[in-house]
Amino acid sequence: MPELPEVETVRAGLEAHVAGRTVRAVEVLHDRAIRRHAQGAADFTGRLAGVTIEAARRRGKYLWLELSDGEAVLAHLGMSGQMLVQPEDAPDEKHLRVRVRFADDGPELRFVDQRTFGGLALDELVEVDGDSLPGTIAHIARDPMDPKFDPEAAVRALRSRRTEVKRALLDQTLVSGVGNIYADEALWRAKLHWSRPTEKLTAAQGRTLLSAASDVMSAALLVGGTSFDALYVNVNGQSGYFERSLDAYGREGMPCRRCGSPIRREPFMNRSSFSCPRCQRRARAA
Repeated sequence: MPELPEVETVRAGLEAHVAGRTVRAVEVLHDRAIRRHAQGAADFTGRLAGVTIEAARRRGKYLWLELSDGEAVLAHLGMSGQMLVQPEDAPDEKHLRVRVRFADDGPELRFVDQRTFGGLALDELVEVDGDSLPGTIAHIARDPMDPKFDPEAAVRALRSRRTEVKRALLDQTLVSGVGNIYADEALWRAKLHWSRPTEKLTAAQGRTLLSAASDVMSAALLVGGTSFDALYVNVNGQSGYFERSLDAYGREGMPCRRCGSPIRREPFMNRSSFSCPRCQRRARAA
């Protein structure tokens, strides 16, 4: 699933290529791509025609296009969703689901999704703590790269939960933007095991963990995020290459870059957690 650096890379591309442009027409080629828009394809395409995309916005892992009529197109990238900017005469992608043409007859915006877990939907914008957000994601917390992010409040929120620290870090209502990859990377940098109970997390450890999450996501953003296959790409179809710099995630059996111990993979919430058994020791049982 795309996390903050991957979504921010796509957002920046959309801001550069579609913000300020007026929609001429929208074509839905697969109804599943707009299944979250309850009113259906005709309503979706009709309401978008003639509106101007004013900006591309993001909160955590959530992306939307802010429209001139006060609504937003909320994009769920899912596991394989791509927002591509393509010349009108470019051949259609095999898994093209939605096409947006613009009044300036310039490059069109295409939503491509091989596995159809993602989708687009129109949503009303609401005011939350001084920011305009699609109502569907109004409950999502700020992320560590948000200028208004309050790290002390986020630390208190993490420590108030009674769960494992990684589960808390992945809770988008506490801190947004962090997914499985960057959680493992932040925990490795903070020298914390993913299963540490949040009640045993000190305030200093919480600050270190959130700082590590911000640092690793900033580093990933500089190289376009992490791509393990061709499914995650930016608006120009290019993959990110932070995979080369990962310290924990996906490195089972490879030496820890700090101490040399083989990285260990453990099951976690139907996924996996990667950690160093020496640098990231489990908390002692009470």
